[in-house]
Amino acid sequence: MRSDEIAAGLAEVDARIAEACRAVGRDRGEVTLIAVTKTRPADDVRILADLGVRDVGENRDQEAAPKALELAELPLTWHFVGQLQTNKVRSVVGYADVIHSVDRLRLVEAISKEAVREGRDVGCLLQVALDDDPARGGVRPADLLALADEVALAEGVWLGGVMAVAPLGEEPAKAFARLRDLAVSLQEQHPRATMVSAGMSGDLAEAIAYGATHVRVGTALLGRRKPFVR
Repeated sequence: MRSDEIAAGLAEVDARIAEACRAVGRDRGEVTLIAVTKTRPADDVRILADLGVRDVGENRDQEAAPKALELAELPLTWHFVGQLQTNKVRSVVGYADVIHSVDRLRLVEAISKEAVREGRDVGCLLQVALDDDPARGGVRPADLLALADEVALAEGVWLGGVMAVAPLGEEPAKAFARLRDLAVSLQEQHPRATMVSAGMSGDLAEAIAYGATHVRVGTALLGRRKPFVR
């Protein structure tokens, strides 16, 4: 049964998170699992919710919006973790509680405008480019604090912290060490911006070792994804 498969995946991921926390002397309660459910049906999310998962991540608005609507009665926190174009902001702000991919002022302004219009209070994580590859999204580390100040001043949003993806071809630990230093710098200016969204199925232990508070896991939890068909 699918529920048994998901329960087994969740138990395995929880054990990995707990072990990673133990290895560096952190409390398991410091790390939140975000179940990345892209390409997965709403029924999988219902099973996760029944198993106690409360944080769900999606990265494509055209898939996430109808799924969030269908599951609106569940006590879930929706995280938008994909790159976000300004023309999708109105839709995403309608359901996302936290947006992990904020990387430019124009996006901050668009999210703020829609959040105010909807009467919502949306969390913003600043995605940091750890590899200077603009194609993958992210603000340059040198520009992080200036962008954070803009989010802190904007209406309808709150500054949650930072997010990053480990660059391809680099040891994740080295990348996450840089992210930790940036997170510390950010918290010196904005003490409540304590979220560090880092680590996925393959590198969650390294991310936790360097301070991740939220790990985004899909494959290890739900199995290999099916191609998404528009």
